[in-house]
Amino acid sequence: MESALTLNHFLLVSGVLFAIGLAGVLVRRNLIIIFMCLELMLAAANLTLVAFSRFNVQDGQPNYDGQVLLFFIITVAAAEVAVGLAIIVALFRTKETTDVTKVNSMKY
Repeated sequence: MESALTLNHFLLVSGVLFAIGLAGVLVRRNLIIIFMCLELMLAAANLTLVAFSRFNVQDGQPNYDGQVLLFFIITVAAAEVAVGLAIIVALFRTKETTDVTKVNSMKY
């Protein structure tokens, strides 16, 4: 019995990860949890890119365009993490909370 992974398996896992991330963004109130759920959604998109790239075979060779795009996305995500965490830390220092409902303006 062969249990090869198909494109549908990867897309299912990616969809589940994206749905968990989206639910976390919509339901949670803590800024750090929301930020982690956004990163989970980005990881789901990356998994989809790699899966499509892997299963797109041309002339017997896989097309690696998805993996190349993935490196650019990871670079942008690293910059996003640095800036996002800096904003969260600055917000925590001024408001002394990470609850989204308590932050209603960017003023001191």
